[in-house]
Amino acid sequence: MKPANAMLSALPTTIFSVMSALAVEYDAVNLGQGFPDTEGPADLIDAAAAALRDGRNQYPPLTGVPELRMAVASANARFCGIEVDPATEVVVTCGATEAITASLMALVNPGDEVVVFEPLYDTYLPVLRMLGAVARPVRLLPPHWSLPRAELAAAVGPKTKAILLNTPMNPTGKVFTRAELEFIADLMVRHDVYAVCDEVYEHLTFAPVRHVALMSLPGMKARTIRIGSAGKSFSMTGWKVGYVTAPAPLAALVAKAHQLLTFTVAPNLQRAVAIGLEKDSDYFLQLSESMRQSRDMLTRGLRSAGFEVLPCDGSYFVIADFAGLGFAGDDVAFCEAMTRRLRVTAIPVSAFYDPDGGPGPRTLVRFAFCKRPEVIAEAVSRLARVDDLRG
Repeated sequence: MKPANAMLSALPTTIFSVMSALAVEYDAVNLGQGFPDTEGPADLIDAAAAALRDGRNQYPPLTGVPELRMAVASANARFCGIEVDPATEVVVTCGATEAITASLMALVNPGDEVVVFEPLYDTYLPVLRMLGAVARPVRLLPPHWSLPRAELAAAVGPKTKAILLNTPMNPTGKVFTRAELEFIADLMVRHDVYAVCDEVYEHLTFAPVRHVALMSLPGMKARTIRIGSAGKSFSMTGWKVGYVTAPAPLAALVAKAHQLLTFTVAPNLQRAVAIGLEKDSDYFLQLSESMRQSRDMLTRGLRSAGFEVLPCDGSYFVIADFAGLGFAGDDVAFCEAMTRRLRVTAIPVSAFYDPDGGPGPRTLVRFAFCKRPEVIAEAVSRLARVDDLRG
């Protein structure tokens, strides 16, 4: 038979699937998967359930129900100072992953270059390659993951169509500073470049650090596509409700791509998310404070076990360095051994690098702290035996 799609056929089973399967096999505490193990706000669940019975279960509008588009516009103004027309500048998508894909479809042609920052979310490179775009990775270096300005400036050129930016950043926990964003914005203007901003963790930053949206900077709205996620903001990752904010000409193209991908999103979930986005600021502050406490709890346990813990100002994740623990193998081998022998699972950070670009760090692992305190406590208890992995 004729071969199927070559790029997809060549994609290996992801390390996330491999480690999750291993966690099940060894009954490990799985701190590899980045989703909360508690339910989100009960009032949103009640609203979604009630909306199933209100007689509006047919196709909702392509770009999203009016209630949610208005709530997204209001949230942009409230949290970022961005004025948005809900009728023409908001598109609701089936999660942020579809939003990223639709946004890139809206912008790039085959041969266009897109700058990405490593380590990076694993969806970015395959999507760019499916679209025929050329990824230009720029590596951030541990422990602080500061923006390498000279390297970024060298990567942006006449063929650059867009910069794909994730802040707060998975897997590093980095939150790009205003000064770093201003440097990116200056390059965008000088080279006539767009930005696709994956900001799904926008409400999960830890004081005193605050998220700054690139779109909120002077002159950036016309060049920026901004992506948010109800899954992250309301701990409902299974709902798969994302939203794109973009200037009207780009939003129209995102909507066309969305029509080809999923067309629309469950209307009851959209109406519930609209209620969530209108919650008062205390909800979002409590969400980030709760996650900060979980980060601190895991960080203390990791340090006590002998890991070096890298700074983390946002997201669900913290990176730890096992170089000082005396383990002989690389990060993949360490995660496998930790799962089998200590029954705690994490993700090797090398999985977040383009293998064609040369090896990334080999002693870093990513732990998810978006878990109940008792789950983190159990993981920390098991990690106290990390000396068993020496040699």
